Amino acid sequence: MKQLGEDQFYLVREDVLTESMQKMLEAKRLLVSGEATTIQEATAQVGLSRSAFYKYKDAVYPFEAIARERVLTVFIQLEDLKGSLAVLMELISSSHCNVLTIHQTIPVQGRANITLSLDVTEMDISMEAFIHKLKGPSFVDSVHLVSSGAL
Repeated sequence: MKQLGEDQFYLVREDVLTESMQKMLEAKRLLVSGEATTIQEATAQVGLSRSAFYKYKDAVYPFEAIARERVLTVFIQLEDLKGSLAVLMELISSSHCNVLTIHQTIPVQGRANITLSLDVTEMDISMEAFIHKLKGPSFVDSVHLVSSGAL
């Protein structure tokens, strides 16, 4: 059985967010607006610990931020096989995503890590289906969502 929150995304009303989540969003707003120049300054202004800020910063976003900027960053661990990167690029292309950046580590003991930043503005499947699709090839060990475009 899939665990709650694993590869699933939800849209929730602000009033059901915890106080820490709401303060983290306010701290992000202060940083974007320039009213605060550091995370330390922003969290102090809203009365939030830096650890709480970091806990939620890559998991909770204002709806407008996601709708405006559709950049997805994923971390993929895979077996180092000839052509494996080409297979992943084809899966990404067939989902109508555009690769913005790619970083692949030097393989160690037959394993490599890839970090991809993707423009998913024109993606034609759900985020959950896309992540599942990336996990499909037998050479893929794991796929982790790092961020989804908001600060």
